[in-house]
Amino acid sequence: MTEPSLSMASGQEMLRTPEGVGGVMGFLERLLGRFSLVGDSPFPDPAHFPWTAEVERHWPAMREELDGLFEAGLPIPGFEELSKDQLFLTSDKRWKTFFFLGYGVKFEGNIARCPRTWDALQAIPGLTSAFFSILEPGKTLAPHRGPYKGVLRYHLALLVPRPEELCSITVKGETRHWSEGKSLIFDDVYIHSAENRSDSRRVVLFVDFARPLAFPLGTINRMLLKLMSKSGYVQDAKHNYARWEKAKRG
Repeated sequence: MTEPSLSMASGQEMLRTPEGVGGVMGFLERLLGRFSLVGDSPFPDPAHFPWTAEVERHWPAMREELDGLFEAGLPIPGFEELSKDQLFLTSDKRWKTFFFLGYGVKFEGNIARCPRTWDALQAIPGLTSAFFSILEPGKTLAPHRGPYKGVLRYHLALLVPRPEELCSITVKGETRHWSEGKSLIFDDVYIHSAENRSDSRRVVLFVDFARPLAFPLGTINRMLLKLMSKSGYVQDAKHNYARWEKAKRG
């Protein structure tokens, strides 16, 4: 693999690909699963991640900062406005993203608006990406998969409509529901979908972090993730956000 933007971060084609990809990526995924220090299940055992307790401790502060964004009426972009690769998944600006970090690229203005959230994120080992993920009422994300098994996904529920059963995430056929202030970790390489069938917003702190791996794969994985910050996929999103922010926030 010589070009991160093609081998790992090119979202559209990989995200459409069903489970069990072949070729180099298929071999890499099997290797990462085999040498994972936290198993290879769709929902890894939370006991492997003691840092979640520290992050959960900060959830009231994060919720307060989130509420402040909504109360101020701050514009928040749809994911497809930052990454055109998301257009096959969402095109109605109803999956909104308030980014703090994208594969090493910091969104300084957003960090300044939510400093306590940023402080809490520092407790997460191998942090690569983080944002508030907002599903508007009635929004559904169709089944899809992530591009790279070298990361795991973490959700901390900040705002969940009642009853909780109206909002769900399904990973490899297993459905879970979010609870405010509680953590959820899953492997996004497995086919997954999400829905908000309520009449109000669902918001989670959405994080990707490096999968714990046996040596030397852990070291190689961290190097690859660092390279991704230089890829066209990430840089395009950074430039798209700068243009969006200038147009919408002045």
